[in-house]
Amino acid sequence: MNYRYLGDSGFKISEITYGNWVTHASQVGDDAAISTVHKALDLGITTFDTADTYANTAAEVVLAKALKGQPREQLEIFTKVYWPIGRKGPNDQGLSRKHIFDGINGSLKRLGVDYVDLYQAHRYDYETPLEETMQAFADIVRQGKALYIGVSEWTAEQLREGHALSKQLGFQLVSNQPQYSALWRVIEDRVIPTSEELGISQIVWSPLAQGVLTGKYLPGQPVPEGSRATDEKSGANFIKRFLRDDVLEAVQKLTPIAEEAGITVAQLSLAWVLHNPNIAAALVGASRPEQLEDTVKASEITLDDAAYEAVNAALSGVAEIDPEKTYEVSPKSRPA
Repeated sequence: MNYRYLGDSGFKISEITYGNWVTHASQVGDDAAISTVHKALDLGITTFDTADTYANTAAEVVLAKALKGQPREQLEIFTKVYWPIGRKGPNDQGLSRKHIFDGINGSLKRLGVDYVDLYQAHRYDYETPLEETMQAFADIVRQGKALYIGVSEWTAEQLREGHALSKQLGFQLVSNQPQYSALWRVIEDRVIPTSEELGISQIVWSPLAQGVLTGKYLPGQPVPEGSRATDEKSGANFIKRFLRDDVLEAVQKLTPIAEEAGITVAQLSLAWVLHNPNIAAALVGASRPEQLEDTVKASEITLDDAAYEAVNAALSGVAEIDPEKTYEVSPKSRPA
């Protein structure tokens, strides 16, 4: 497993990071989840990403069970705050000072740790002054409850404003967690150049486009039984946009590129993501331990420019590149 620095910090994370968004306490039972985390550790993954909202706090509990007994100093544990949790009352969501402090205290208790390595704003909160949000994060860092602060799906302008405040308040804003894959490239035009300027890395989710970039979904064919596309609890709504025949036909063009490189389509797709130096890590999940054996090997692959451009050419016309899509992710008002 290779490691990369997170932003302009001295903090390193595993290039392949384990995320438990749609698996723990949802798609798979606790025993399977624990086995998968143990497999991740065996394969060299030391970085684990979760959020309080996943399975309405239950995913954090399962991750804690899976990591129990592991030396804390050998792990990098991330979580997030923003979306409604618990009883989902008016102060159980957003990035107010109250919710951020309730959020970090709840997450630490559920995860069974004294601190998290990275605490992330899961979206931008238009209803809370940014100064209030960033001051709360600064205080959490000073209290030792989080070592670093990150965000998720912030626009280039929001990153710039947040970064300026973090410098004034004496802490590091080191990361952004956007969706990014060879089929979803909307951050390339504005978010990545701004992040490079500011010293902010990307920790990207859905680097395999919900599994479409493994090549297992075929044009004109029913989706595989038991796949994510058939399970409403495991992100079926997110994958629908990629299940058009024109997209699936383009993805099939990746097979000869992967074969020429001696790797799988999934490994090719992950290596494509990691080809960008601003990407610190690709988040992967798994419902079975053996799924990780294929994806982890992507950390060993250095994709040459020719293969990278071949992927771009194969997906030209179906990959989403519109930077305006980055402005559509955070709700303009807090979800009820």
